[in-house]
Amino acid sequence: MTHTASAYIRQLAGLAPIIPVLVVDHVEHAEPLARALVAGGLPVLEVTLRTECALEVITAMCRVEGAYVGAGTLVTPDDVSAAVAAGATFGVSPGAPDALIGACAQAGLPFLPGAATATEAMRLHAMGFDILKFFPAEGAGGITTLKGFGGPLPDISFCPTGGVSPQNAQDYLSLPNVVCAGGSWIAPADMVAAQKWDEIEARARAATKLRSHAIV
Repeated sequence: MTHTASAYIRQLAGLAPIIPVLVVDHVEHAEPLARALVAGGLPVLEVTLRTECALEVITAMCRVEGAYVGAGTLVTPDDVSAAVAAGATFGVSPGAPDALIGACAQAGLPFLPGAATATEAMRLHAMGFDILKFFPAEGAGGITTLKGFGGPLPDISFCPTGGVSPQNAQDYLSLPNVVCAGGSWIAPADMVAAQKWDEIEARARAATKLRSHAIV
């Protein structure tokens, strides 16, 4: 991974304490959802490729001023190509197979790869990744595991995702090796389907009050 790509991911990680993880089923919801999140202070948006219209959603959200839109759940090189074509400015994956890393590098797509073990984290750090998605956060040991990583792996920062909630988000963000966290509670699918944009914006504003103690 290039230094520029790594720096971009670090820049994004410092914009807000929470990156909303979004599942959007209807393209017409994309722009109002993005506007609500940006207005609430969360400009970095991860659109998961879990719905048929996800790529169109990315394209639509990219039209919203102030939004930094990435594609989540990248699994294959084809996902990378499609995400770039849709306008995604970064990519996120639950893991980090070599083919996916290579595809992101070839496409010039800044990448946040997933890791759940010390070995995975060390391998990715050796490849130039200094910020990793810790996934599934709660399933992989949560705060206890990340505390354990802190001593032997001081140069690696994490964005925990998977089980992060309003109840435990600040505990994660209080760790010195956590720069931000991914959360689906900001804009859950049912709230998006009901078009509760004001409530989503309020949740975003509440999330901005969380603070990371890591150096970004």
